[in-house]
Amino acid sequence: MSRPIEQRTTRSTRQRALVLILLAALIVVGAGGYLWSLAPAAPGQNTAKSIIRVEPGASLSDIAALLKSHGCLRSVLAFKLHAVVTGQASELESGTYEVSPAMFAPQLIAMLAAGRQATATVTIPEGFTLAQIAQRLAKAGLADEQQFRAAATAQAVADILPVNLPEEVRNAEGYLFPETYRFTLGTAPEKLVARMIGEVEKRFITQLWEPLPSGQRWASLHQTVTLASLVEEEAQLDSERALIAGVLKNRLERGMRLECDATVQYALGEHRRRLTRPDLQVDSPYNTYRHAGLPPGPISCPGLDCLRAALKPAQTQYLFYVARGDGSHIFSRTYQEHLAAIRQVGEQSER
Repeated sequence: MSRPIEQRTTRSTRQRALVLILLAALIVVGAGGYLWSLAPAAPGQNTAKSIIRVEPGASLSDIAALLKSHGCLRSVLAFKLHAVVTGQASELESGTYEVSPAMFAPQLIAMLAAGRQATATVTIPEGFTLAQIAQRLAKAGLADEQQFRAAATAQAVADILPVNLPEEVRNAEGYLFPETYRFTLGTAPEKLVARMIGEVEKRFITQLWEPLPSGQRWASLHQTVTLASLVEEEAQLDSERALIAGVLKNRLERGMRLECDATVQYALGEHRRRLTRPDLQVDSPYNTYRHAGLPPGPISCPGLDCLRAALKPAQTQYLFYVARGDGSHIFSRTYQEHLAAIRQVGEQSER
């Protein structure tokens, strides 16, 4: 005896409802599992970050494996699937990136697709030497100290700037512009050097050196930069930079030795609070107590103000100066005046 039509319909309806419920449950579970697979592998603000390098030509699988090796993915498959579904799989860029297990997989994909590489900001103060710059970059995680110094060659300067360097000059001392830079982590040392040298071209040569008629330049570009480095080390007050440049220029024109303590410090390779008589006799072409004229090259990397002062030294009759304790100087025209100024400074320091 067959069942009533109403009963068969009710049962069929219940079965379809059950199927729909099961499908909905599977969808919910599947979606939840998918979202779980895209969630951070290790949630938390204190999760350590790391730097990865995506090489040119790396495939989606290569990138996923790299992220997985740094603990940044819960599921390689989910990462790849999301990149494909969102149309970003072919847009992931090579470069250096800062990643963290606390990042969602879609965040990682978006970062790689936008090419938002990891960067670091570093400030190079005026008057820093090449050695100090290399140390500062190494501390910022931007370059190996020795590799940077090896890349900062005289040839690197000559490749960018219109300058003739003496044979004695073997590195880029003086031609790395003091500035605050933002570099991409993993940038080759040669490119770091080129950027800093390029700033000298942009900020000094293009804006100040080239617009000045050659007839108004008292020296070559290299001599000007070298003098600027001496001014950078000798002058502490803005108001005295051009004046000190004028004194040094006057001594050069008269064939007098410059006798700059800063050049002796550079020749010694270290800063000493007081120089002794043996220090002043150090055998180096950079020792301006023993050798007349400018040293072979700069003794530090001068800033724009000192470059400007060296380009246009003050017109003055002064030939000497002696430092006071407050950073200023007493300027003198004759050696007798200079001796009197030295005595004056000595008496003031004893009070």
